[in-house]
Amino acid sequence: MSYCVHCGVELDDAARRCPLCHTPVLDPNRLQNGEVPPSFPQRREEVLPVSKKEAGLLLTAMLLSAALCCVVLNLFLGRGRAWSLYLAGAAGMLWIWFALPLFLRRMAPALRLTADLAAVGVYVYLISLDLNGAGWFWGLVLPLLAAAEAAVLVLSLLLRRPHSILTRFVMVLCAVGFFAMAAEWSIDSYVQGEWSPAWSLVVCAICVSLCIPLVIVRRVPSLREEARRRFHV
Repeated sequence: MSYCVHCGVELDDAARRCPLCHTPVLDPNRLQNGEVPPSFPQRREEVLPVSKKEAGLLLTAMLLSAALCCVVLNLFLGRGRAWSLYLAGAAGMLWIWFALPLFLRRMAPALRLTADLAAVGVYVYLISLDLNGAGWFWGLVLPLLAAAEAAVLVLSLLLRRPHSILTRFVMVLCAVGFFAMAAEWSIDSYVQGEWSPAWSLVVCAICVSLCIPLVIVRRVPSLREEARRRFHV
């Protein structure tokens, strides 16, 4: 074991120069003409990126095989229940979430979020078919998904333009308040037959109470600079 005479760093037995200060290593006890393998790689190489299309095909094959196996087992062991709809629907939903973006890499964020929510809707609809409860799907789940889709689409369109972090946070809070009101309206309309706002008003009040100081900070330059300095934004 040897050390650099200049900086004192520990040297490898095959090192010809110090890896820290590049001082030549002169060791009389080492064969100067011997072929010693280098301590560090001399050629820079990069790991080849994985093909997203191949990864998508692999994920598709895995999900499809799992869904088909469940369907076949359901045909022989189902005993009147279509339990394979749960697993097949989950496989289809996962395919849209994870495999579809691998094939369509230039897919717009709004379109991708729409496909994700549509996959959730189809999966819940399959569950409602098995439970003979299509009424709660059309009266409760579908309005909730529609409200979430509207909030996501509007938010994605607004966030496409460059905005500050404070403005983006205000937009997200507004979307949360809108979804809370729409969710309570859907639940009350399905359960009670009329809308009586309660908890959604609390959520909206919290969102408004957070938005007001953010808007003030955004409008006042001195407060905005102080917030950037303290929160590193």
